[in-house]
Amino acid sequence: MKHLFWMTAMLLLACAVSAQEKLPVVVPYNSQNIRELYLDSNNHHTAFKPILHVDTSAMYTRPDTTKRSLGHRKLFDEHLLEFRNKEYNVFIDFLPDFQIGKSRDGSRTTWLNTRGAIIQANIGPKFYFESSFYENQGKFPLYLDQYIRKNDIVPGQGGIKDYSEGKAFDFNYASALLSYTPNKYLNVTAGYGQNFIGDGYRSLILSDITFSYPYLKITGNLGSVQYTAMWAQFMDKHSKDFATAYNDLGFYKKWGVFHFLDWNVSKRLTIGLFDAVIWPDADSSGRKRGFDWSYMNPIIFLRSAEFSQGSSDNALVGMNAKFKLFPKTTIYGQLVLDEMRVKEVLKGRGWWANKQSMQLGFRSFDLFRVSNLDLQGELNVVRPYTYSYKSTLINYEHYNQSLAHPLGANFWEVLGIATYRIKRWYGRGELMYAKYGDDPDAQTNYGHDISKPYTTHPKEYGNWIGQGIKTNLLYAQGTVAYVLNPKYNLRLEAGLAARRLKNDITGSKTDLIFNFGLRSSFRQFYYDF
Repeated sequence: MKHLFWMTAMLLLACAVSAQEKLPVVVPYNSQNIRELYLDSNNHHTAFKPILHVDTSAMYTRPDTTKRSLGHRKLFDEHLLEFRNKEYNVFIDFLPDFQIGKSRDGSRTTWLNTRGAIIQANIGPKFYFESSFYENQGKFPLYLDQYIRKNDIVPGQGGIKDYSEGKAFDFNYASALLSYTPNKYLNVTAGYGQNFIGDGYRSLILSDITFSYPYLKITGNLGSVQYTAMWAQFMDKHSKDFATAYNDLGFYKKWGVFHFLDWNVSKRLTIGLFDAVIWPDADSSGRKRGFDWSYMNPIIFLRSAEFSQGSSDNALVGMNAKFKLFPKTTIYGQLVLDEMRVKEVLKGRGWWANKQSMQLGFRSFDLFRVSNLDLQGELNVVRPYTYSYKSTLINYEHYNQSLAHPLGANFWEVLGIATYRIKRWYGRGELMYAKYGDDPDAQTNYGHDISKPYTTHPKEYGNWIGQGIKTNLLYAQGTVAYVLNPKYNLRLEAGLAARRLKNDITGSKTDLIFNFGLRSSFRQFYYDF
């Protein structure tokens, strides 16, 4: 017993020394493990994502994995390449996404061939870095194929080139992030990717549905208050031939500044205030404006107050809030004011420029006391012409996609999402129903397509949600996956989706889509529209 005691003590000491020689791993939260923040008894700032955290699961090596072969560990438990010591961590992974499927509409065989790679590193506890790149070829279901050809983009993944004699698409995209936290009060992040503001599945303030864009973000923390200022550059693919400022310099650019003040009022309540301004890099005459340095002022609502005096730049203000109703249930909501006159709202006559959007939802965890069984429900309502402007050079859009909701405006939507994890099995189910008002032709503008100038609205009053061609959209999807390697979410996944679109012009279109594949990473794409 004495020898056993000393042997055990020496083993524990060796493990402790080994752990001390390894720097803690810093990574962003993903859509699956961010539930930890909502379940914690403390109130965390959860709205502005991505959020970095220390991955406690990577602190120690499980004894049973050290006995496995190198091939087994790399496939099921470790990153492809790992370099860890007390000064830095570096992880490199190959990210495949190989899918094959069938779509009933048009009897299409769908497929995706993605080869990606990612490097993640933290140097000391203050500096984090990641960069990823994906090369893709794919053939999509008919409704996505039509969307891609119309907008010249794959949703969230950028521009396209024809592939396989025009039957499929070739596209690629990249992302990068540099984060420096000199102390507990300040973080500076420069990136090329997406951001998200909100606690829901959708965001009506700033969503991650778009293609990557460059940004600089500064976040300050003081007590229960977190304040973030972000500057970003976006692209306008609609405007092509009316200015000379961008000859041989790529797509037209526009700039955005975002301020978000998040206050943890109590252990249960958080209130966030938001404003944003979009301005063009060049005007319609070709005169280049560039970055407006007056927008470096980080004070929230200061510039928005000035725009009410007649500035031509596009300003939005809004609010995000959450409340922990029960220990494992949080309700949340958003309100965005794109433009509004209080007297017109009170009159209730449907003035076209009363442009607002609203969200209300809940997140429940460990439902019915079943561990890792989670449920989310959400309602989104957006009035006609919200997020649109006089020109696509200044509307709330990037790379032909809304910076907010994939349905644009002039709609209401209700959705529910259930997820369940047990060991390495993962299941997800989604049901979404939406009603929106579409346009009968390219010239008419009932406020659904935010790329159309709001100056073309056909009437001053009587503008209500759903005006135009009344369209019903039903989308349901179920996914089952077995996670081979949780480090980079390598998994075998099978999915089945049903989509029905119905209006008076196209009639009823129903599609059933099946897919199976080897997938990886925690990327999230939004095809539910």
